Amino acid sequence: MIDKALRLLESGRVERLDGDRYNVIGNHGTYSVVARDGKVTCTCAGFQSRRRCSHSSAVTILRSRRRGKS
Repeated sequence: MIDKALRLLESGRVERLDGDRYNVIGNHGTYSVVARDGKVTCTCAGFQSRRRCSHSSAVTILRSRRRGKS
């Protein structure tokens, strides 16, 4: 899952919309990811069933990298 999340980031498929909202273009569609109050959610079916996915992982990694640059 982490490898797929890194590929999403490297290929520019994670777009910050505003505040804590992101669009992530996955292999099967575009998903809305929200990172708020230390929690990340995604609209994809995988997240709905497993509570984690590569889309939410990509946003978590991106936010972690941005914090590291501050």
